[in-house]
Amino acid sequence: MNAVNHYDAIVIGGGPAGLTAGIYLSRARLRTLIVNEGTVGGQMVLTHEIANYPGVESISGYQLANMMKKQAKTFGCDIRANVIISGLELTGETKSLTLSDGSSYTSDSVILATGGRSRTLGVSGEDTFKGKGISYCATCDGDFFTNKEIVVLGGGNSALEEAVSLTKYAAKVSIVHQFDHFQAFEHAVEEARNNPKIDFILESSITAFYGNEKLESIDIKNLNTGGITRFKTDGVFIFIGYMPNTEFLKGKVELNQWGEIPVRPDMSTNIEGVYAAGDSITKRFRQVATAVGDGTVAALSASAYLHDLKTKKQFIPA
Repeated sequence: MNAVNHYDAIVIGGGPAGLTAGIYLSRARLRTLIVNEGTVGGQMVLTHEIANYPGVESISGYQLANMMKKQAKTFGCDIRANVIISGLELTGETKSLTLSDGSSYTSDSVILATGGRSRTLGVSGEDTFKGKGISYCATCDGDFFTNKEIVVLGGGNSALEEAVSLTKYAAKVSIVHQFDHFQAFEHAVEEARNNPKIDFILESSITAFYGNEKLESIDIKNLNTGGITRFKTDGVFIFIGYMPNTEFLKGKVELNQWGEIPVRPDMSTNIEGVYAAGDSITKRFRQVATAVGDGTVAALSASAYLHDLKTKKQFIPA
């Protein structure tokens, strides 16, 4: 085993959960490597402004990600970003990771913090206005639309519950849904229908987003007639599902039917020495603060596991 490429812990994913785990592990003087396939920060870097992170009045996701990254590196955490994972072995006492450039690493423990992404429409203008009128998180961005007229896209529990939540801020909420009925629980449907601030545009879909520096209008297509209406709006919240970044983990760790990683309260998975944290695990709420909490618990649990492992090895006769 090459000691240079062996770590106490490898963290896969460099979002808030992974960075937090890296901070805790490296501060505990455990040799730690964070591997991230994209830009360090995960979904956090796409957030224009974070105003509900405890102790911070307002900060961009990019700035917060850089602060976490700097903190992890200050404690001695190694970080490799914008790489492609080509091989991963989680079973056995020693875990192994291979990258597409041929470099390989081993570790005694692994934390899976691969994150996820909101399901997108994939239509014209969506990428342009992400964070500039298009949001995928009511808790994060609702306050920015106080007294504005907004649209919620979706027909499940999340869409209807978040639409009701957004009426605390918005002057008017229009729910656009592709069917003539909802896939949500009856109490959620009833609450939305009884809210005077909510209108419904059913059997319809959004086909394009328009604006200058920020979103100003959308095209809504009636799926029965095919007719398209230009609809003015200050913002659109999209709730059509969430996808964990776990495709490459199939067959390597337990996943549920939605591709999420089931974990115990200590963030351990079904494989000894492997933990998971953040948006890729089975959970209801996905926020920067909850990801940080997950990463903390996973790191402390991994630290305890590593301590027990080293203690056990000391008592094994040579």
